[in-house]
Amino acid sequence: MKLAYIVNTYPRPSHSFIRREIRALEAAGHEVQRLAMRADAAPLVDPDDRAEAARTFRVLDQGPVALGAALLRAGLRHPLRMARALRLAWACGRAGRGGVPGTGGPLRHLIYLAEAAVVAGRIGGADHIHAHFGTNSATVAMLAGVLSGIPYSFTVHGPEEFDAPRALALGLKARQAAFTVAISSFGRSQLMRWTDAADWPRLHVVPCGIEPLRFAKPAPLPPGTGRLVAIGRFSEQKGMLLLVQALALAAPRAPDLHLTLVGDGELRGAIEAEIARHALADRVHLTGWLDEAGVRAELAAAHALVLPSFAEGLPMVVMEAMAAGRPVLATAIAGVPELVVPGQTGWLLPAGDADALADGMVALAATPPDRLAAMGDAGRARVLARHDITASAAALAALFARSDG
Repeated sequence: MKLAYIVNTYPRPSHSFIRREIRALEAAGHEVQRLAMRADAAPLVDPDDRAEAARTFRVLDQGPVALGAALLRAGLRHPLRMARALRLAWACGRAGRGGVPGTGGPLRHLIYLAEAAVVAGRIGGADHIHAHFGTNSATVAMLAGVLSGIPYSFTVHGPEEFDAPRALALGLKARQAAFTVAISSFGRSQLMRWTDAADWPRLHVVPCGIEPLRFAKPAPLPPGTGRLVAIGRFSEQKGMLLLVQALALAAPRAPDLHLTLVGDGELRGAIEAEIARHALADRVHLTGWLDEAGVRAELAAAHALVLPSFAEGLPMVVMEAMAAGRPVLATAIAGVPELVVPGQTGWLLPAGDADALADGMVALAATPPDRLAAMGDAGRARVLARHDITASAAALAALFARSDG
């Protein structure tokens, strides 16, 4: 099949799961055209991301004149399709309340319609349009589908979509789609809240996946105890500030605890200030963004991954840690309990509770190495059986083919 993939910002360090999905589809013989509204403002450190950037068409790079011309051409060629697309854009615009990417009033949705016209003009011959995230990328995919007559679908990840489901018109987008994908059962349950029961059969769970060949036999656990790694964007939803506070609470009870923070973001300054306030500079190391090889190296150097998030979808970092044979200490939110089994592959803790997080870190540091290794082995077996990207891509391709038929 010929597929058109639409993402708002692509590629970016936190979206490696999209790259893996595209790569698996191409390995299965499908042709995938990459379209993004814009490039990531942050520099790309991973060579695979830089290669993806070279293959991605960026709509907003074309400039306002090109967007206006594409809108005019689409209206002249298919006036009835344009009328329907205008009605949908207006409906989405009325639902939008602003404050979340992909929301906004009717004027902003006219811009999305112009973006969709550019997309529709680029994807002639495509069998299916698929968007990642239920924000403006799904809006553009829906409108491009109307203008081109090509069926569309989208994958909802969370948590952003579930923060503003009405403003994002999730129910309307799902009703217009050939099908909608959630990456976890939890995600599907949230979609069911905002869609009609008649649309539920077209809500499918297709989890994100890892590339097993990139996770060969895990490295043995490092010497000592209590080396933790946390990986993610330094944003409010990831809970990194709380993690530093919890480490300060745990440190007197577990002298060997050490934390490596992999990532970056708008809260870096606040995190650095919190580290200094608690005099934890000798216990916390910030690496910045790393490529996939660097992430795997940090996992190999750790005894466990810690995920202190307040909101998530189905975290890829948890899958990667499990594939690397490392147990996981995580908050029991969203799709995380579908990955982590307490007592078998790690620990689940209440979100937003620094004391509970500290207790979990102390318990992990006190766990014998052979027990940690056994938990890591169990996690690896679980993720390889349930989250192989080849299987997930095959499931998606089957849905694409069914919608085309």
